[in-house]
This record gives sequence, structure tokens and C-alpha cells, in this order.
Amino acid sequence: MANYAIIVAGGKGLRMGGDIPKQFLPIGGMPVLMHTIRAFRQALPDIHIILVLPESQQTYWRNLCEQYDFDVPHSVANGGDTRFHSVSNGLALIPERENGVVGVHDGVRPFVSTDVIRRCYEEAIIHKAVVPVVPVVETVRHLLPEGNSETVSRDDYRLVQTPQTFALSLLREAYQQPFSPHFTDDASVVEALGHAIHLTEGNRENIKLTTPSDLAYAEFLLKGETTS
Repeated sequence: MANYAIIVAGGKGLRMGGDIPKQFLPIGGMPVLMHTIRAFRQALPDIHIILVLPESQQTYWRNLCEQYDFDVPHSVANGGDTRFHSVSNGLALIPERENGVVGVHDGVRPFVSTDVIRRCYEEAIIHKAVVPVVPVVETVRHLLPEGNSETVSRDDYRLVQTPQTFALSLLREAYQQPFSPHFTDDASVVEALGHAIHLTEGNRENIKLTTPSDLAYAEFLLKGETTS
């Protein structure tokens, strides 16, 4: 059985307030996306990595790889109009004869832990569809139609992370469905087939870098790694 990772990196970085897409911004002296790819290679040395990028960004990425001597093997697929179509393009690069496990991960989540990656792939062999989550630690309020709100039990909710990891045959089948705006992530695509999603423990540091303050936190996390 082969292991694959589809790393989706199509962000424009508008909330970062700059012209460089957030996946290319440097943290710890190296672009975010390179940290993400390395995390998967370190966790699963035999993994096949497929990077999904907008076609307009691929030359820039190749130049960055040369600039930073980045040599982790990976294939590149074209980004689509939506995440659904981007993941579909990534899946298309996996040979049809292959059987195994595939994880879909946000390119701007560079701090997913080795333990989480390995656990997601191991549990996907058993459960076929695995999503890492972390508990909600803040109070949650539910907005009501009439404009009021009510407190709900945070124990009933979890925050979803990636990699969302699946049996390759299951994810292929799921992505043969027509696109729906209700598909907010890969788990929702698989759920549309009627397949249950197994939850596993994520790691709190596995945040999605979106704002300038996230980059500052990323630098803090990297300094902690180098001093530990």
C-alpha cells in the first residue's frame, strides 16, 4: 500500500496584507510551504507528495526551490476554481492502479506534528476516513434566527484540522460526485457518500497561517523547536 499526500496551496494571501501569497512567505528563513512539505517527508519518508498550485504560481515556486536548494521530491498539479476541483486535480496524478492511503493537507499548516501525520495514516487503514481535531477551549454561542443567541456546550464541538486522511479508493469515489457548494472540506465530500468520519486527536500548534499575527506566532514556534 502506498501513502500519498495532496498538499493544497492556492491562497492569495489577501489577509496577510501583501502581494506574496501566504504559502510563499518566509518563516524561520524558509517559505511556509517548504516547512509543510518537509513535515510529511519526515513523518513518512516513503510518501508521495503532490503539491497543488495555481498554474500562475508554479514558475515562482520552481524559482524558490532553486533559491533555497529545496530538493524534497514532489509532483505539481494545477489548482482549480475551488478546493474541490484542486483536490480532484491532485487525485488525477495518482496512478489508477495504486491502492493505499491519501491525506489532504492545507499548505499553510506547517506545524502539523509527526505523531498526528502518522496516526492519521495508520487509522485510515482501519477507519477509511480520518480527521484530526482539537477541543474547543472558548465559550461558544449559537446565533438564533430572531437575532438573539444562546450558549451551547463546547464539549459537543471540535475544531477540524488537516491532514484529512482516507483510503485512496474511497476518496476517488467521493470525488466522482458533482461539485456542491456544501463541500467545505474533504470530509464533507466523503460524508455525502454516507461514509462515517473517524475523529482523531490533532495538535494545537497545527494552525492555518492566515494573518500577520499568525506569522509572528509561527516564528515563535520555530524558535522553540530550535532551542528544544
